[in-house]
Amino acid sequence: MTLGRVLALFVWALPIFAQYAGPAILSRGEAPAAMSSPEIKFRPFVEFNAIYDTGLSGVAVTDAQGTLPNLSSYGLNLSWGVSGMHRWRHTQLGLDYHGGLSHFVQQSSYDSVDQSILLGITHQITRHATVSLRESAGMFTRVFGLGGLAQSVPFDPSQSYIPTTDFFDNRTYYLSTQADLRIQKTARLSFDFGGDHFLTSYRAAGLVGTTGLVARGDVQYRVGRRTTIGAIYQFQHFRYQGAYGATDAHSVAATFARSLSAKLEVSAALGVSRVEPKFIQSVAVDPIIAILLGVSSTTEIAHFVTWIPTGSARLARTFRQGVLYVSGERAVVPGNGLFTTSYSNSVSGGYTYTGIRRWSLNSYAAYTRSKSVGNFTGDYRSVSAGFSASRQIARYLHFVFGYNARTYSSQDFHNYNRTISEGRVGLGFTPGEVPLRIW
Repeated sequence: MTLGRVLALFVWALPIFAQYAGPAILSRGEAPAAMSSPEIKFRPFVEFNAIYDTGLSGVAVTDAQGTLPNLSSYGLNLSWGVSGMHRWRHTQLGLDYHGGLSHFVQQSSYDSVDQSILLGITHQITRHATVSLRESAGMFTRVFGLGGLAQSVPFDPSQSYIPTTDFFDNRTYYLSTQADLRIQKTARLSFDFGGDHFLTSYRAAGLVGTTGLVARGDVQYRVGRRTTIGAIYQFQHFRYQGAYGATDAHSVAATFARSLSAKLEVSAALGVSRVEPKFIQSVAVDPIIAILLGVSSTTEIAHFVTWIPTGSARLARTFRQGVLYVSGERAVVPGNGLFTTSYSNSVSGGYTYTGIRRWSLNSYAAYTRSKSVGNFTGDYRSVSAGFSASRQIARYLHFVFGYNARTYSSQDFHNYNRTISEGRVGLGFTPGEVPLRIW
């Protein structure tokens, strides 16, 4: 055996964190492994856009028949932000921040200031252990869902508790904090212990906010250079603001991740969840009791336990200038302000490209079908798609444009059927020769 082979085997056996370098584990919230390789310079940007929105509607705005309006307006938007990724010897930091100020000329009551931040920090504290923090926070009035994987952030935003299907154009605030301790026992075996805290709050009366706690742990074993298998346990607790109700969910799943090539990888988890909702519901009373007491209904506490299959999967192809991905998930979710605890099935995909010369592109599409089992019982769905692009027209000047649309629908709730959209065109400014990053 040659000296080179001996050294290679020795390096493979070293039980240090840096030696893992395997495919990303989706259940740990990791972005595709190949995305974390290059360092991305921090760059600020400013955009000025003309916008046109349709389907504007607030929770308190209805006609005499209780029908939601379908308002439209053109307006102006000023956006700003900064994104980038930096590595030190033991630490990696990724940031994606966006802010915006929108004014609608014909419907000024929908004017808003929106902000969002994705922050990921990973620090190696010993040869065998690392800690990581994933922070997602923001406020908005109108939501079109996640814009896909952000190349400057080392985690997948879809694995955070970010509201993406809110129905009304009312003020929403959210915060999702996720922390993990990862122990690399050997070059093949690792453990992860994590906890999450999240909240979603609405300014409008009648919408139900959520506070949640999550505890989770997993074990992963790398069976070869390209394949990792493992198991995960997760406990979720949702509690609702302004309404009686809470849900506990215990989930177990087997996990699988494989690098199909240096840039192509798949990660999946398949398991089952024990869901235990508790909430107040209205029920009809016996006709005789109704006559005696003069009431037709009363309330009772609903409390039941059910088991549902859950899981997630993602296939991602990373390029030097971008990433292409498709993902799917079946999960227990806290709801969207109108509905509380729900079982959700979702499929999404996207493509992000930042050219080395003049063009930048971000596109996504998503379909979600959910069944509410909390305050109301019934199905509700959403289909969304959008794109944004920039073209460098001078050294620091970029032409930017985009379009987003979403359709809400339900067979059980007629007034839930609604379509919203937004188109924008404008100019962007950012230093450097690389095209404006718009994810």
